[in-house]
Amino acid sequence: MNVRQVLVLNGPNLGRLGSREPDVYGSSTFEDLVELCRSAGREVGLSVEVRQTDDEAELVKWVHEAADARIPVVLNPAAFTHYSYALRDALAQRTAPLVEVHISNPAAREEFRHTSVVAGVATGTIAGFGLYSYVLALHAIARLLREEGN
Repeated sequence: MNVRQVLVLNGPNLGRLGSREPDVYGSSTFEDLVELCRSAGREVGLSVEVRQTDDEAELVKWVHEAADARIPVVLNPAAFTHYSYALRDALAQRTAPLVEVHISNPAAREEFRHTSVVAGVATGTIAGFGLYSYVLALHAIARLLREEGN
């Protein structure tokens, strides 16, 4: 089987999973998320690298790296979802599938979370399934790559 690299990129505060608002984000840690993504990736023939940053510039740099190398991306932009036009412009340069993910359902939360400035440049969005949103996104990436013959 041809193993394809995928980046799972996470924005601000996601490194604090497990201690940050467990009533919203659950009790699983960021390390649990990393293992879940790697395991789900292996199941569908993907080599998954998981990264997290609180720095918008670093996230944009990673998106550029993915675009230049034609690497598919699963992205949880976190707070950048709602206002980062720099991130949106970087994502618009994508050269491979991009799935936006959210652990919670932003549409069921505060009004300011209802708008995603990055959704319009994503292949699709998966939200509200807890950490399983990432598993669904990786399955979607694998299917899109198969359909493209990659």
